[in-house]
Amino acid sequence: MGIVSIKGNSGVPKYKQIIASVEEAIELGALKKGDKLPSINSIRDQHKLSRDTVLMAFNELKTRGIVQSIAGKGYYLISENVNVVQKVFLLFDELNSFKEDLYNSFLERLGANVQVDIYFHHFNPAIFSKLIYDNIGDYKYYVLMPANLQNIKHIVEKLPKDKVYILDQTNEELAEYPAIYQNFKKNVFEGLQECSLSIKKYKKMVLLFSQQKQPQGILEGFNVFCKNNAIAQELVSSIKECTPVKGELYFILDDRSLIILIKKIQQQQLVLGKDIGIICYNDSLLKEVVEGGITTISTNFNTMGERLAEMILSNENIQIENPNSLIVRNSL
Repeated sequence: MGIVSIKGNSGVPKYKQIIASVEEAIELGALKKGDKLPSINSIRDQHKLSRDTVLMAFNELKTRGIVQSIAGKGYYLISENVNVVQKVFLLFDELNSFKEDLYNSFLERLGANVQVDIYFHHFNPAIFSKLIYDNIGDYKYYVLMPANLQNIKHIVEKLPKDKVYILDQTNEELAEYPAIYQNFKKNVFEGLQECSLSIKKYKKMVLLFSQQKQPQGILEGFNVFCKNNAIAQELVSSIKECTPVKGELYFILDDRSLIILIKKIQQQQLVLGKDIGIICYNDSLLKEVVEGGITTISTNFNTMGERLAEMILSNENIQIENPNSLIVRNSL
């Protein structure tokens, strides 16, 4: 196949000429989705190139999602979209309304020529591991939301170090990687402290906390606040265990539990913001409108998504603590 054309005196690196040749063949219709590309060895021999030069070109086409390598068979065209200049692997723990905001702002800031493929590990280390192993070498960048998964450094190390970004929650074993993250312990403590006068009108704070899913820093910040302010506290792992009682203030971390709690409060004929209180972590449109508004301690997920995109576009190797704020509403 005479798909690849190399000009020795063009001033353009030869691996880029190979890429341009493949792109031109796609645009002219000489290469179509499903077609096999010339082998690395045939291009090497025909144009007297090093194998590494050809491999560099094929790897870039692969990370852009244009070609796919099949062991023992070669490289095949899997996309005719030559406008994709970068392909990003995005691994979330789960999808919810505020992570959707993060995702949308991330996509918008990256621009139309960057393709983002989103995956979910659902707090399962086996799924986390498999998704990474299955996609090694297929993307230009890898954005990982490890949540509270432990002992995963040996998995992340399988990826090129300069292509990995950590999102939302980081830890000591991932400290060498660029990241944009929340400081959960600090955010919870400072947010609760800011509204401590309102909190003290309640007899007890109840934290709904899942060890499997929730950041440990939230529990730590909550405990320090209650201890410093001599506030009675209770920790529960499921909303099903809760029967709302007058004088309690609930700290809720997910939308589903919030709705169930509000239904229980209504059944008990308690008045939210007077008889009983609610503070949530992470803001959403739901919390703006339900029951006249729910008080939240929240990071800005739109800012997080935009800043993550900027880090990738400019290849920044830094760690950024995303800003956080208290939003006081009717529920407190």
